[in-house]
Amino acid sequence: MIDCGEGTQMQMQRYKFSYRKLSHVFISHLHGDHYLGLMGMISTFNLFNRKDPLYVFGPEALKDVLDLHLKVSDVHLNYDLIFYPLLKKEVIYEDEKLTVSCFPLKHRIPTWGFLFKEKENSERNLNKEFIEKFRPGIEQIHKIKYGADFQAQEGAILKNEDITYFPKSLSYAYCCDTLYDEELIPEIRGVDLLYHEATFGNKNEAIAGNKFHSTAAQAATLAAKAGAGKLLLGHFSARYIDREELLDEARYVFPNSELSKEGETYTIV
Repeated sequence: MIDCGEGTQMQMQRYKFSYRKLSHVFISHLHGDHYLGLMGMISTFNLFNRKDPLYVFGPEALKDVLDLHLKVSDVHLNYDLIFYPLLKKEVIYEDEKLTVSCFPLKHRIPTWGFLFKEKENSERNLNKEFIEKFRPGIEQIHKIKYGADFQAQEGAILKNEDITYFPKSLSYAYCCDTLYDEELIPEIRGVDLLYHEATFGNKNEAIAGNKFHSTAAQAATLAAKAGAGKLLLGHFSARYIDREELLDEARYVFPNSELSKEGETYTIV
C-alpha cells in the first residue's frame, strides 16, 4: 500500500481488498491526507488478531507518531510492527521478483517518492506462433524456457532466440506532493507508468509553486522528459470539479496521460 489517508479501511472493504494480503505500507510524507488512516488500520489489524508482521516505511518522524499512539491508547500489538525510516535515496525493499526504491521529492516537509521495479526474468517466454505450429510437450517447453533449441519432426533445428523472448520487466513510479523538479528524471527515466501529482491547472501555476505542488502540464512535461510510457494524474485540487481541463492540458504536452479515478484498475504494460 502506498499512503494511507482517512477512510482507507472503508475503501478496502468497498473494493473487497483482503487485510491479510497487506504486508508492506509505504508512506510518502506526514500530511494528514497521506497517513492519518494508518494508526486506525494498525489497531484494526490487532483487533483481528493479526499474527504476520506489518512493515511500514516512512519519514523518520512517523516512528514517533506510531509509538505515541500505541502508548497513549495502551495498545499492545499481537504482531510485529517493523518500521523502516526513509533517510536517503536507496533500495528499501527487495525480493526475488521486485525492488522498491525511495527518492526525495520537493515539498514543504520531508517527502518521498517510490519506484517499484520488476527484476529481469531468467526464464524465457515462448512465442505464441511457435507453440501453435509445433505443439511442444511440457518437458520440451521447460527446456526451451531455459535456453534449449527445438528440433522439429522433420529434423530442422529452431534456435532458441528465434522462438522465445524475455518478458518485459515493468516499473511504476509514485510522485505525489512535489514541485516540478527535473532532478527526478534520473530516478524515473523510462518508467512504464508514472503517477504524478497534478494539483493545479495552468492558470494557477503560481499558486502551485507557492504551495510546493505541480500543474498537470508540469507533470506531463516531466513524463515526456523522463521517457515514461504512461502518465497517471492525481492529487487534484477540490476547485476542479471538471478535471477534463487538467487532462487536456496534460495531453497537449504528453498525449498518453490519464486521470486517476477512484476504484479504477490501471494495467502497466
